[in-house]
Amino acid sequence: MIPGFASRRRFSELSEQEVLALAISSEEDDARIYRLYAEKLRKQYPASAAVFDGMAAEEDEHRRRLIERHRARFGEVIPLIRREHVAGFYARKPVWLGTNLSLETMRGEAESMEREAANFYTRAAQRSSDADTRKLLGDLAAAEQGHEKKAEALEAEHLTGDAKAEEDRAAYRQFILTWVQPGLAGLMDGSVSTLAPIFATAFATQNSHTTLLVGLASATGAGISMGFTEAAHDDGVISGRGSPLKRGLASGLMTAAGGFGHALPYFITDFWTATTVAMIVVFIELWVIAWIQNKYMETPFLRAVLQVVLGGALVFAAGSLIGAG
Repeated sequence: MIPGFASRRRFSELSEQEVLALAISSEEDDARIYRLYAEKLRKQYPASAAVFDGMAAEEDEHRRRLIERHRARFGEVIPLIRREHVAGFYARKPVWLGTNLSLETMRGEAESMEREAANFYTRAAQRSSDADTRKLLGDLAAAEQGHEKKAEALEAEHLTGDAKAEEDRAAYRQFILTWVQPGLAGLMDGSVSTLAPIFATAFATQNSHTTLLVGLASATGAGISMGFTEAAHDDGVISGRGSPLKRGLASGLMTAAGGFGHALPYFITDFWTATTVAMIVVFIELWVIAWIQNKYMETPFLRAVLQVVLGGALVFAAGSLIGAG
């Protein structure tokens, strides 16, 4: 028997009182999630925070109406039943996972929350053969559909064209700071700094296998070092650069990718063929870095080419000369 599943019940086994109690607890959870989103967004995205505050207030109002209905029909004592107690019931992400969600992800999650709840209650009503239960589930479905329309109205009220454009610009800037900037730094480091050891080994040994091992070791070590450095040196609280874990992953993975790019050709056993392919890969890597700098960091293309391609060429030349000597 799988632990944790023995105590879960099917939705069809719940009484009308338990369904109503489940709806009450679900409304409470959703209001809590919306308030978490609002608190997370309040400083940087005040208009979107106001939308989530309004959605939380709507959930509170529906919870109040559900409690009044429960009190009138079943009394004061509400059974303790939550989503995790019911097999097949739609799930919500744990509230603590919302701390690192982007603005667009929060908006999408809110839309999904309302849509899933409405669809679930609608399907449950269609499967119910009991008239009272069917009506109850239908009312809940209508309430959730009303939530979705209310969310759209709140966005229209608070997210004017200027406000949304401003928040979108702030979200784009956050994306640059959290993902693009550390990832670009990692790609530059992995692509350029590993050139010297890889090509020095290549021309010194003229052996593909040895060069491959040195290249893989250099790329892996550089990726781990850059990832931990990026994650540890700035927690993002003061600088506003976002989650150190995300930045560390972006930097570490892109550093390793940059090194692996011109190490993997040495899987080719013929040394000069492998070296030719590796040189082509290096050329492509450097131009890709220049393009990313131009597109996302708004660096003039010629300046980016001068910084990256010339710098990479100098490191490549140094490694080649050392290895040949």
